[in-house]
Amino acid sequence: MAEPNLQLDGQQLAKLCKNTLPGPNEEQLLAKLQTMAPGFRVRLARTGNEWYRIGGVVDMHGKRIANDLIEWAERTYIECGKNLQTLIEHTREQNLIATRQTGNTLYFVIQTGKKAEDFIQIDIDKTHEMADRLLVNESHPPEDLEEFIDPLEPACIETFSIGTARYAYRRKTDVAVFMQEIKKHARATSGNLEDHPVQRFMDDWNNSSAGLNTALSEDWIIRPFRHTGRFGEQIMNVEIINTQSKNIPHLEECAGKKGTALYNVLSRFDRQVGYPFAWFFYMVKGKLVSSESGATVFKDISKDFAYLPDRDAAVLKNWANSPYSV
Repeated sequence: MAEPNLQLDGQQLAKLCKNTLPGPNEEQLLAKLQTMAPGFRVRLARTGNEWYRIGGVVDMHGKRIANDLIEWAERTYIECGKNLQTLIEHTREQNLIATRQTGNTLYFVIQTGKKAEDFIQIDIDKTHEMADRLLVNESHPPEDLEEFIDPLEPACIETFSIGTARYAYRRKTDVAVFMQEIKKHARATSGNLEDHPVQRFMDDWNNSSAGLNTALSEDWIIRPFRHTGRFGEQIMNVEIINTQSKNIPHLEECAGKKGTALYNVLSRFDRQVGYPFAWFFYMVKGKLVSSESGATVFKDISKDFAYLPDRDAAVLKNWANSPYSV
């Protein structure tokens, strides 16, 4: 693994994000990340869908009152003697406005080796704060603190920006190391000796034609989960995410096809995606290709047709004998 040669720690990345002002695209951030990983290619693999979060509190002129609405509301409620009406009156007198955070998560990848799991993933949030609503709706005042924080019938206003957009470092994941931790965690907590489905996905990639031609991180990234459960137990999991930006149509119906006709259907899909044996991985993900297609192909190559390379046929056979999905 080349990871020890990469000077990428969380504090450095957080400082970089804090000191970089977002522009119309992420080229400046990408260039700065690249300087931190000389000799490796840093690439923006995916821009996540826009999300919304509860923001802070400002006055009518946009002056900052609090960064965190929830913390401010709970603290001010106590200062008001836990009297909701007093809190409401205070809010009305000040003409306070609740803001919302809108943003996207940017997923950067750095390939560090030849295996599917040999990449580092850096997740960075790009956020923008907007004025959202009056803190209290005169027509429908809140009945409790929970409704004060997140009302069912908000008093919406014409939105305006609060400050400028900014980057916020979320996490860095050495994927190979994380997958090893997933395995150890499963064995320690449940005695499960089987590989996680995402690890099987990566192993199949390494053993197939896809792995010979394309780095997994060119078309897939991961979403790691690590948190503490309600009883203090450590919970770890991982999801694999497709980053394909092209509009790929569903694999056409395979039932009834065999031989050359079936091979042509698979080849067309692979060409549209951009690498061989792509249809198998999209099938395992449950994206655009049904599991019935895999069963049809396996039945076909188990007879007189040998259009799959031996390595791909072996991967498909293992799946047919022990199906899995991610």
